[in-house]
Amino acid sequence: MAQPAGNSGWLRGKVKAVSSGDTLVIMGFTKAEIPPEKTVVLAHLSAPRLARRGGQDEPFAWESREYLRKLCIGKDVVFRTEYTIPNFSREFCSVFIGSTNVGNEVVTHGWAKVKEAKGEVTPEHSELLRLEEQARQQGVGLWDRSPGAVEAAIRNLPPSAVGDPSNLDAMGLLAANKGKSMEAIVEQVRDGSSLRVYLLPEFQFVQVFVAGIQAPSMGRRTQEPTIVTDIPSDEPNGETNGESRGPLTSAQRIASSPAFTEVSPDAFGREAKHFTEIRVLNRDVRVVLEGVDKFSNLIGSVYYPDGDSAKDLAMELIENGYAKYVEWSASMMEDEARRKLKAAELQAKKSKLRLWTNYVPPATNSKAISDNFTGKVVEVVSGDCIIVADDSLPFGSPAAERRVNLSSIRCPKLGNPRREEKPAPYAREAREFLRTRLIGRQVQVSMEYSRKVPLGDGSAPAGPADSRVMGFGSVFLLSQGKETEDVPSTTPPTSATQQPGVNVAELIIARGFGTVIRHRDFEERSNYYENLLAAESRATTGRKGIHSAKDPPSMHVTDLLTTSAKKAKDFLPFLQRNMRMTAVVEYVLSGHRFKLYVPKETCSIAFSLSGVRCPGRDEPYSNDAISLMRRKIMQRDVEIEVETVDRTGTFLGSLWESRSNVGITLLEAGLARLQTGFGADRIPDAHLLAQAELLAKKQKLKIWENYVEGEEVSNGATNDKKQKEEFKAIVTEVLGGGKFYVQAVADQKVASIQQQLASLNLKEAPVIGAFNPKKGDLVLAQFSADNSWNRAMVVNGPRGAVQTAKEKFEVFYIDYGNQEVVTYSQIRPLDPSVSSAPGLAQLCQLAYLKVPALEEDYGQEAAMYLSEHTLSEPKEFKAVIEDKDTSGGKVKGQGTGNLLLVTLVDVESDTSINAIMLKGGVARLEKRRRWEPKDKQQMLDELEKFQAEARTKRLGMWEYGDIESDDEENPLPGAKKAGAGKR
Repeated sequence: MAQPAGNSGWLRGKVKAVSSGDTLVIMGFTKAEIPPEKTVVLAHLSAPRLARRGGQDEPFAWESREYLRKLCIGKDVVFRTEYTIPNFSREFCSVFIGSTNVGNEVVTHGWAKVKEAKGEVTPEHSELLRLEEQARQQGVGLWDRSPGAVEAAIRNLPPSAVGDPSNLDAMGLLAANKGKSMEAIVEQVRDGSSLRVYLLPEFQFVQVFVAGIQAPSMGRRTQEPTIVTDIPSDEPNGETNGESRGPLTSAQRIASSPAFTEVSPDAFGREAKHFTEIRVLNRDVRVVLEGVDKFSNLIGSVYYPDGDSAKDLAMELIENGYAKYVEWSASMMEDEARRKLKAAELQAKKSKLRLWTNYVPPATNSKAISDNFTGKVVEVVSGDCIIVADDSLPFGSPAAERRVNLSSIRCPKLGNPRREEKPAPYAREAREFLRTRLIGRQVQVSMEYSRKVPLGDGSAPAGPADSRVMGFGSVFLLSQGKETEDVPSTTPPTSATQQPGVNVAELIIARGFGTVIRHRDFEERSNYYENLLAAESRATTGRKGIHSAKDPPSMHVTDLLTTSAKKAKDFLPFLQRNMRMTAVVEYVLSGHRFKLYVPKETCSIAFSLSGVRCPGRDEPYSNDAISLMRRKIMQRDVEIEVETVDRTGTFLGSLWESRSNVGITLLEAGLARLQTGFGADRIPDAHLLAQAELLAKKQKLKIWENYVEGEEVSNGATNDKKQKEEFKAIVTEVLGGGKFYVQAVADQKVASIQQQLASLNLKEAPVIGAFNPKKGDLVLAQFSADNSWNRAMVVNGPRGAVQTAKEKFEVFYIDYGNQEVVTYSQIRPLDPSVSSAPGLAQLCQLAYLKVPALEEDYGQEAAMYLSEHTLSEPKEFKAVIEDKDTSGGKVKGQGTGNLLLVTLVDVESDTSINAIMLKGGVARLEKRRRWEPKDKQQMLDELEKFQAEARTKRLGMWEYGDIESDDEENPLPGAKKAGAGKR
């Protein structure tokens, strides 16, 4: 019997589901992630019943449910409980959408019957009865009595495929509808990524798993049968006769019922299910079938309406941290859709949303960097590595050439002919493709990340000594041309960042000359990664390059640089008979000697310019000549004319680039001299070469800067001060014996490293035992004078693992030259991106002087004197390198490593510190040898004046007169050695 509701207050909510023509599920308005909900029945009404899982509906049941669903689903409502029925969980309510009475609307359109009143008839009930009579008279809804109307309003449902896959030809359905949009209505949400739907118009009831994702489980209930042994039997030995003995008692039913084990839902399982329900439950959706699993379950993408657009349920779940990306079902999807899901999951992990709250990113050996520059491509090393000359650095400077590895791609390896390693398929084609498009072209480079890589085969973990840091970036061609043919102009960049030009990596991938690296989560990658994946997809579809089923092109190249001189001579007739022929400069070995590839003869040769000679290695202007040639002809198409071959297997001849004789270019720049001993009559353009050399002599360019007309100067023999290598420097530390450390002022690495160190996020002291620096390791150390963090090398430390935070380490600051003892708490591991650059502090010694060591007489005074003139105030000096001492080997601490013997000149006063030390009496000249070079004789003569002044004034070490300690090592010219005469 109906009972009046105890609470007559109105409640507000939103319709979550409509299960039949008279029943709604309403959820409350709260801030909780899962709000409370209530199932209510429209008061006084009864709608036809729907069939469940096959069978037939009552007439008009589906139309009744559809009317109420379309009227109410997702709408805000106000409702009040009118009455309840004992032992029935649902409440009977009046429901309003705004001012519209839902019950009245249902009855008016004839989609429900009004129940008979059991007791006093309320005004609301009377109104429903009136509306029912009106609908009956109009013949609408249930009251439609037109011929065949009732029969047409009965759905004869096919057998349900849920729980019984045999009721559905899943593969046939997939074959007929693969990639097509199918209309469906969601009837049940099993969990966040599993739906049970009616496929329209056949009303096939199926279960669809959302492709590409997996939401947390909603738990399950497992059944464990219980063997009942304590129910008494009337038969001997407890045997039964199979006859019925009447209904079991309550105790017997409990004892004989199977036991159930509840498995609780996974974390965020309920939340994920609710998230899906409020978006798709009882809604019209579109299902695009992607595949079928081995259990005949349908895998598909589900799209639901949201205003005028459609949303992807899988993407929504992933973006909000309610589901994980799963490869097994994602592999059935289109590449772009799969990439978007994976990228959305990565973003959810970074934001630590819901499922990823406690996610710990995996360790990675890459680090994000940001460094943009423009320049010209000097060399294409391989399909994924180029060398670019930075426009912001001086022309010819070795530092200007920067190696750039293309981000996020990998091309076939070129191998190594000296180790008899052959190039991988398409390796040569990839390099040649880039060479023809990039060499000499202006590009913009955006460095994106660095990675520490092992030098070996990568099978063992890399330590500081057997690894290097590589820089990766995106390279863009700034000018448009034939290189755009592989990049579809109609497709806008999928990256959020607009590309400044044609992405070189995208060109390579689109041609099928490389693959895109599948980065691990949180591993740094190209800013244009989506574009690269799209290009790879196009290349795979088009079966280009390495994705082709055809055999790769094969080419055998004879490398005459690695063979005997005799074999090279055997090729001479073939190279001579062609007169001028096309070649490609593979490498610049020196200013006048190159490695060339000759396509017509498929061989690589060593080629030297006839009669043109540049300075040799380590001679002045040698590097200038190499830099000029790298900029002008490196990897360019050139023409050559071979004249002969020398005894080492090097071919001699002339070389033209863009119809310009390269020998003339070198001679005009003053970077080479003409040697006609070879035979000027056999050299093409000999008269032009002579004119070019004469012009450089008149202008006194480079090697001719000290040229005097009529005076023959041998190549590289002039060591005038102007030709000596020099650089601007500041002194950072003074040692004894005239030694000190400097930093080069113009070194671009100084500012870069300081900036990187400043940007480091230093954590708390490392956990003892997790970080055990050893002798020779590079670390970050806190300098005691100003508490700044600097790169340092461990010189000495405790043996074995660190035990306490107070253990002491002696460290050498590789960028400044100081050395001190610090505790374990004052050091940190050094990031690979910062450790790769060599130390900036260069060990120097004052040239031509003997300065006493600290433990010798006047040693302390000499060190103080040098400090006062170099460290008392920040000052810039010019360091002229007189000689180099490389016997020190690798840097192992303060005072070790390569040593530069310099003349240190105070720029402001134009006075050398060498002269100041002599003048102060705290140093003396080194001994003269009999055959000193002329320029050194002049320097010693000049410095002798300052030493004589100190000796005259009895300053410093000359306080007590001449010093005799060198008499034995520097005897007078007329003195005889003991025992040297006749007996």
